[in-house]
Amino acid sequence: MKFKHLYLLLAILGLAYTWYFNIQFYLTEDNTSILNFLSQTKTTFPAQSIVADITVVVITFLVWMIYESHKLKIKYWWIILPLTFLTAIAFSFPLFLYMRANRLEKIELETID
Repeated sequence: MKFKHLYLLLAILGLAYTWYFNIQFYLTEDNTSILNFLSQTKTTFPAQSIVADITVVVITFLVWMIYESHKLKIKYWWIILPLTFLTAIAFSFPLFLYMRANRLEKIELETID
């Protein structure tokens, strides 16, 4: 198994794991608005700490991802932007690593030929 396949497996795991809890929210809450969802992330100091941590991780990832995408000329890199906010960073980050690994593999094959 190539290392890039681990990235793909982690992307699938990240999507399933985070969305399990999102689905639980929608099944158990009376008010399933996005505003209620976001307000519940501010209910405790530990929750706020995790949100602050993830916010910095997301910003850092997006800055690096855009730079790396342009540098390596990765096709369809822009799809990661909406996926990060519509699904989860736990999905989009390993998915980008998979896309990056594919591109690096292709570059390596081109230099051999």
